[in-house]
Amino acid sequence: MTTSGTYSFDPSIGELTLYAYNLIGIRNTSLLQEHMEAARMATNMMLATWSNKGVNLWKVDLVTTPLVSGQATYSVDSNTVTMLDAYVTNNSSGALIDRIILPVSRTEYASYPNKDQQGYPTVFWFDRQISPNVTLWPVPDTDEGPQDLKYYRLVRLEDAGLQNGQTVNLPYLWLEAAAYGLAQRLALIWVPEKVQILKPLADEAYTVAADQNVETASFYISPQLSGYWRN
Repeated sequence: MTTSGTYSFDPSIGELTLYAYNLIGIRNTSLLQEHMEAARMATNMMLATWSNKGVNLWKVDLVTTPLVSGQATYSVDSNTVTMLDAYVTNNSSGALIDRIILPVSRTEYASYPNKDQQGYPTVFWFDRQISPNVTLWPVPDTDEGPQDLKYYRLVRLEDAGLQNGQTVNLPYLWLEAAAYGLAQRLALIWVPEKVQILKPLADEAYTVAADQNVETASFYISPQLSGYWRN
């Protein structure tokens, strides 16, 4: 058996656009400038929707923010969709010690009577504004040694453009979902009668890709009944 031995298939956004138009019956020679502009907008709208649908594992990174004694609120990069796991690293004893901190809602944070109380942070409130920020409580007290806030965050998918052979900000396993998803959106504009055919194909391709976009760690639930009595 003869195979390519390569793993470099990574079509440009332009190539995906041509394929998507082929799927709805529009040939390459029929495309005009307005077709390409519609494809650019449709691709970015699709990526925005996918950022909303769940945690895209390839777009998760770890951010480190040095904490300042007495400062509760810290800026978060505006390309952050949401904060995931967070912990505080303490270097007061000469050895790095990580302690997990938990998320709270705006309502729960508002219920704290003394928001200026200093101590070791145990919770964080992620304020999802256009320019987001994160607030820690208790307010960090770094007098005993430096501390860092570290958190995993979901980053928005990068903008899609047709110039210079740009590729879409997706891994290999999501390429078919991107092609069918784009074709469905373009059909809404140019060939509405084909949307009914393309929507189930696009939904299936997205579901197949999303089902693989998970961590493979085991999860166990074990109830504790040691303190349970029944009369």
